[in-house]
Amino acid sequence: MALSFPFPSRPRFPLHFRSLPPTNKSPPPSFFLHCSESSFSENSDDGEKDGQTEVPKRLSKQSSWEAKDSEGKDYLYRLGKEADNMNIAVGARAGVIDDLFAGNFLGRDSDIVFDYRQKVTRSFQYLQGDYYIAPLFMDKVVTHIAKNYMADLLNTKVPLILGIWGGKGQGKSFQTELIFQAMGIEPVILSAGELESERAGEPGKLIRERYRTASQVVQNQGKMSCLMINDIDAGIGRFGNTQMTVNNQIVVGTLMNLSDNPTRVSVGQDWRDSDVTNRIPIIFTGNDFSTLYAPLIRDGRMEKFYWQPNREDIVNIVHQMYKKDGISRDDVIRIVDKFPNQALDFYGALRSRTYDQSISKWIDEIGGVEELGDKLLKRKKNEKQPTFTPPKQTIEALLESGYSLLKEQQLVMDTKLSKAYMKNIDD
Repeated sequence: MALSFPFPSRPRFPLHFRSLPPTNKSPPPSFFLHCSESSFSENSDDGEKDGQTEVPKRLSKQSSWEAKDSEGKDYLYRLGKEADNMNIAVGARAGVIDDLFAGNFLGRDSDIVFDYRQKVTRSFQYLQGDYYIAPLFMDKVVTHIAKNYMADLLNTKVPLILGIWGGKGQGKSFQTELIFQAMGIEPVILSAGELESERAGEPGKLIRERYRTASQVVQNQGKMSCLMINDIDAGIGRFGNTQMTVNNQIVVGTLMNLSDNPTRVSVGQDWRDSDVTNRIPIIFTGNDFSTLYAPLIRDGRMEKFYWQPNREDIVNIVHQMYKKDGISRDDVIRIVDKFPNQALDFYGALRSRTYDQSISKWIDEIGGVEELGDKLLKRKKNEKQPTFTPPKQTIEALLESGYSLLKEQQLVMDTKLSKAYMKNIDD
C-alpha cells in the first residue's frame, strides 16, 4: 500500500518511520515522522533558498511526546484519550512521568496534587453550635477507635470494622461526625454511591486508596483518622432479586481482606517490605446488615452496634436543637410525647417546616417570584443579599408543622399510585 506525504518533491532530510510505543490499550497501527539532527545533509542551505521554513528544534532527543500521528495529534494526546487510568496522584516523579514534563524547577519527586488528595478527608467547620451526643453511642465509637490504635498493645484480636445500624433518620452518621469533631479526627468518608462503577475493580481500588489516604493522614499530619462508609447496605446489600455485580463481590472481598490484613494494602504497585500501612479503623452505617455478605459481618471482622435512641436521648437531642429558639425542655417533652415513634430527623424537618410561611412572605417583599433569581444570584459586586429574619418559634407553630408532616406520611402510605399505573404489581 503506497503512502503519500504532503512534503516538497525534494525533502531536505531523509525520512525514518517507527511505530508508536505500546500503551495499555493497543492502538491501531500508526506511524509518525521522526527526524534527527544527524539527518541533515550539507545541502540543507538549498532548502532555505527555496523558501522552506526551518524545522523547529526538538525539546528532547529521547522524548516521544512530540511525535505526531497521521491526524496530527501527538502521543501524549493519544495516550490520554485512550487510557483507562485516571489516577492523577502520580505527581511529577522521575521514572514515572517523562523527564520533559518532570523538569528540575520543582524537584525530581515533586507532588503536584498533594492539595487535591487532602480534599478527600472531611473537616467539620460547618458544625457550629452546641450538640448533644448520646453517651452510649459515644462510648461505642470512641472505644472502637481507641482499641484499633492500641491493637499492638492488646493481647487480643481487635475487629477492624464497627457496623452501626438501625432505623432510618436516627442520627447515626451525624452523631459519628460529632464524635470525630470532638476527638479531632480527620476521617476519609465514602458513600454507597461510590461502591459501583462502569469499570470492574474500580470501587475496590478506591476503597484501598482511601484507606491508604487515611494512613497518610496519621503518618504525615500526626492526626487520628478512620475510613467511614455511609449506607453500605444500599451499595452492596442484596434486596429481593437485585443483581450481584462483579464490583459488589470485589468490594466485599476488599473489605474482608482489609479486616484480615490491615497493615498490608496494595493499590496495584509491587510489594515492598517497607510498605507497611498504619492500622486504620473502619466504620459502617446502614439500616439492615442482614442484606450484607455473612462472612463480612462475622464476629472478629465486624463489631455490630444497633442504635435505637431511647426517649431520654431523643429529648436531649431535640432540646439542644431547639435551644437557640427559646423552646424550653418542657415544651420539647410535650412535642416528643405528641409525636411518638418518630425518627430524630422528623423533629428537624418539623422545625424546617415552620420557615415556609416566613419565606413566602419574604419573597413577596423583595419583588415576587419574578425578581427572586436576580436578587439571589445577580447582585452587584458590593450589593448585599436581602436580609431574612427567621420566624419566632412557638410551640403552636411546631405542633401545626408536626401534624402537616404526619398527614404527608400517611398519604404516602395510603395513596399508592404505582398500583393504578402498573396493574400487575404485587402487593
